[in-house]
Amino acid sequence: MTPISRALLRAPVPWPALAALGTILACLLFTGAALAHNVTEGDAGYVQEVTGFRPIAFIYLGAKHMVTGYDHLLFLAGVVFFLYRSRDIATYVSIFAIGHSVTMIAGVWWSISINAYIIDAIIAFSVVYKALDNLGAFRLWFGVQPNTKAATLIFGLLHGFGLATKIQEYEISPDGLLGNLIAFNVGVELGQLMALALILLAMTQWRARPAFARQAYAANVLMMVAGFALMGLQITGYFVA
Repeated sequence: MTPISRALLRAPVPWPALAALGTILACLLFTGAALAHNVTEGDAGYVQEVTGFRPIAFIYLGAKHMVTGYDHLLFLAGVVFFLYRSRDIATYVSIFAIGHSVTMIAGVWWSISINAYIIDAIIAFSVVYKALDNLGAFRLWFGVQPNTKAATLIFGLLHGFGLATKIQEYEISPDGLLGNLIAFNVGVELGQLMALALILLAMTQWRARPAFARQAYAANVLMMVAGFALMGLQITGYFVA
C-alpha cells in the first residue's frame, strides 16, 4: 500500500458532512440520470434524417455527448485523481481513449449492442472500482494491486460499448457512416479533453491545500456513492422497463 493510500485510510472521516454531501449527490444523480449521454430531441432528429459525410456536425454532437456523460467523467476523474506527472496523465487518458474509441466505432459498424441498462450499470461499476482502487482497498482486502493500466483499458472498452449502444438507438444513415463515426469519436475526444482540462485545473488547486489527503478520502467515498447510485438506477431500470 502506498503512503498516500495509508494516509487516506487512516484519515478521520467527516461523516455528517459526507452523509449530507452523499445524499445531495445521490438526489442529483437520480433526478438527472435521464440526461446522462442523452441526445436531445432535436439532435436525435438530425442524426436520423441526415445522410452523407457531415464531419462538423458529428464532431459537435460527439463533444456535446461526452460533456453530458458524467459517468464517464467521474471515471476519468478517478483515473487522474492521484496522477501528478503530465506523462502519466497522458498515458492513462490515451489508454482509456483507445479503449472506448475501438469499441464505439466497431460496435456501431458491426451492430454490436449490449442492453443499455446493463452496459450503463457496468460503467457505473467502473466508477465504484476506481474509487476503491484510489483508496487502496484491493491491496488492503486481498493483498494484491490490480494492474491499473489493464483496468483502464478494459473499462475503456466497456465505456465504448455504452457509447455504441446509445448511437445505435438513433439509426445513423449508412451513407457516410464510417466517416461520421470517426468524426463523432473526434468530438468525444475533444469533449473529454476539455472536461479533463477543467478537472486537472481544479485538482491542481485542491492538491495545494494542506487538507487534501483528508478531503481526498471523502471525495473518493463520494465517488463510490455516486457509482452505486448510478448502478442502482440502471439495475432498477432493467427490471422495470
